[in-house]
Amino acid sequence: MASLFTFYTICNLFLFVFLFSIANHSRARQHPKTSDSLVLGLTNIRRTIKLPKKSSTLSIKVSSQSPPTLDMMEPLREVRDGYLISLNLGSPPQAIQVYMDTGSDLTWVPCGNLSFNCIDCYNYTNTTPMSKFSPLQSSSCVRDSCASEFCINVHSSDNPYDPCSIAGCSLSTLVKGTCSRPCPSFIYTYGEGVVAGTLTRDTLTVHGSADGSFTREVTNFGFGCVGSSYKEPLGIAGFGKGPLSLPSQLGFLQKGFSHCFLAFKFANNPNISSPLVVGDLAISSKEHLQFTPMLKNPMYPNYYYIGLEGITIGIGSGSVIQVPTNLRDFDSSGNGGMLIDSGTTYTHLPEPFYSLLLSELETVINHPRATEVEARTGFDLCYRIPCTNNLTNAMTTMDVDDHLLPSITFHFINNVSLVLPQENNFYAMGAPRNSTVVKCLLFQSMDNEDYGPAGVFGSFQQQNVEVVYDMKMERIGFQTMDCASSSAFQQLIKRKSHIIACLITNAIIACLNEESFSYIRNLCIEHGVADKNVWVSKQEGNGNFGFDSQTTRKRELFHFSRKFC
Repeated sequence: MASLFTFYTICNLFLFVFLFSIANHSRARQHPKTSDSLVLGLTNIRRTIKLPKKSSTLSIKVSSQSPPTLDMMEPLREVRDGYLISLNLGSPPQAIQVYMDTGSDLTWVPCGNLSFNCIDCYNYTNTTPMSKFSPLQSSSCVRDSCASEFCINVHSSDNPYDPCSIAGCSLSTLVKGTCSRPCPSFIYTYGEGVVAGTLTRDTLTVHGSADGSFTREVTNFGFGCVGSSYKEPLGIAGFGKGPLSLPSQLGFLQKGFSHCFLAFKFANNPNISSPLVVGDLAISSKEHLQFTPMLKNPMYPNYYYIGLEGITIGIGSGSVIQVPTNLRDFDSSGNGGMLIDSGTTYTHLPEPFYSLLLSELETVINHPRATEVEARTGFDLCYRIPCTNNLTNAMTTMDVDDHLLPSITFHFINNVSLVLPQENNFYAMGAPRNSTVVKCLLFQSMDNEDYGPAGVFGSFQQQNVEVVYDMKMERIGFQTMDCASSSAFQQLIKRKSHIIACLITNAIIACLNEESFSYIRNLCIEHGVADKNVWVSKQEGNGNFGFDSQTTRKRELFHFSRKFC
């Protein structure tokens, strides 16, 4: 008891001293309340496992607490799923949640002073409160001019006079550049979805922490005010490379951003969100990642393309499948390359390469095929995987050994090899039955192989992978990691307690693994609250990472606190 009392006494003394110093540190940094980085959260709202288009007979309902169950009573109604970011638009601000989409430039929100017309969205709108923006309730909302750069961009015009011509401006006002007509309405398509709206300007405020201590405000933010849509019930925050994108208008596009998508099992969990970092912090201290260059597509310069060179099935001496050259090259029309897109759910690969991948998987997997599930769902490869009984805390659960299915490794340009987390390849389609569970491959073939990208790296295969978009170096980095742990650390920043976590590491850092420790270490150094010279790696400290090996007293306290984790 005496030693425990001493431990907490020392911790309280540390806390008092450091809180005092933090108070002074906070006052010194209090103005201005902006930052070169924003740490945001993405909410995963996936409600269904999206089925391939060739199947429309069943929906697979999923909750964050239970495995998916097959429901043969409802037809599948496809709506976009993914990760939501919260925006504050207007004066006074109206909170709107929209999808984060790296495969789009334009940011648009559902608009309507009375109602927002969404066709074929009732499967979503009947279960989810609609979030829409009301222009009449904002004193700063205006229609954008037909002569603005944004209007020219949204209409993809090479001639700056085109939008004003469409708006009905006279020839004299076109020549003089004095036309003040509003920007014509636009129409955007997203796969099977379509939206129609008007280009609008208003004040945007993005809060990078829970208490609003880090904010970025854009007083003349350009966005689409969409009054009608088809199969698009929520808006989109475009994270592409064009001037209309959210990072561009926030002033971060020349720096970069990163995200770490939570696993599917955390969908609809309000207590945890996927970390999204925009600005300097997203690209600093990232040299340990593997980076592949962004490919430049002259016809579609605002999208993120990477080059895929091969795919390996299995570990070690696994077979490498060489991919076609169009997955890393473009033709004269801009077709080809592999698009990395958070707005597309599954990874898509071209034929006949996709069929070669399926054949190789069939060769190395020795489990029984679940052909009836394939027929009902439209997925191409489904297997019955044996489960084992696991007794924990007097409860019996069914576990599946991940090694029963082969790993899949993507090889990108610049010798970058990304071993996809096992849950990103095969997904359990239902609860275990008779000591087996059905798992299906969540890859798909490209629909249109003659137009657009040759392949798409989708968000489902990006789960538990930190993806860094380094715009300065024009490269994209990858590393597998536990995004749930990363999310927990991001919450420290949002609550302004990251400084305490850095200074009172005795009881906190002791609980972290090497990967988590490195993450916190980089954040601490980045915020200037810890000298990099007092940090050592887990290996350098012989298992006592977090403190210089010469700091004996800290190391002893570290050892003691580790017992309580």
